[in-house]
Amino acid sequence: MEHTKSTGMSRRRLLAMAGISAGAAMLAQRPVFANSGATSRVGDTTANKNTSFSTLKQIDAGLLNVGYAEAGPSTGPAVILLHGWPYDIYSFVDVTPLLAAAGYRVIVPYLRGFGTTRFLSSDTLRNGQQSVVALDIIALMDALKIEKAILAGFDWGARTADIVAALWPERCKALVSVSGYLIGSQAAGKAPLPPKAELQWWYQFYFAEDMETRLAGAPVITVPTITLEGDANGAPHPEPSAYAKKFSGKYTQRTIPGGIGHNLPQEAPEAFAKAVLDVDRY
Repeated sequence: MEHTKSTGMSRRRLLAMAGISAGAAMLAQRPVFANSGATSRVGDTTANKNTSFSTLKQIDAGLLNVGYAEAGPSTGPAVILLHGWPYDIYSFVDVTPLLAAAGYRVIVPYLRGFGTTRFLSSDTLRNGQQSVVALDIIALMDALKIEKAILAGFDWGARTADIVAALWPERCKALVSVSGYLIGSQAAGKAPLPPKAELQWWYQFYFAEDMETRLAGAPVITVPTITLEGDANGAPHPEPSAYAKKFSGKYTQRTIPGGIGHNLPQEAPEAFAKAVLDVDRY
């Protein structure tokens, strides 16, 4: 079903992939992951039809040599699909051909620390805070000579897409974000969660670093946006009403039925691709 903007804004912020320590106000919006295995879902006959990408490439971009899949016409409007952790580009193996067939140039990069993406220099600080991953995407767009793109992602990839849309709206034509507004706050991470919840997020402390002031202020996203949520996402995730006001442009929230979990693009590729096509018409 679909929901438009609603009132109420939670101060909970998703704990960054690399950049935010745990906090009491952040349980609902922390980066989450669930079983990466996906099965075909009712009403989504494309799920699990593909097992590989036809084209894998490498390009120097910023601090990285980025590995990425590419499909569709080189002159088509650009769509960048962003995975999370512990996932990789193959979460989009069924989404990609759907968008390519619709005439889009589809780019699916391995984020830093994944797949064939490598640092160009051994001296580079291995920084994983949330903003630096977004900077990687801007550098990739520059290297590929993509001025503006639709950004779509889930898990940490959704947060990266959110940050690009918030800080560089001139580079983001539109946004598709699973679980909504996932930009985190360092300040919110100073208050501890209950012990059981803290245990669930133990690994985040290995990523904790300072956050940029602009992101700590939870900037509003102005570009056209569709947020998605699976009806069976068993991982912690914010309720749509908690982040609706963070999107000031044309905005729709969709809950995808049929037992869809956290790895939404792999479990419901048709619904994910449709969101990309629809948001491009906003």
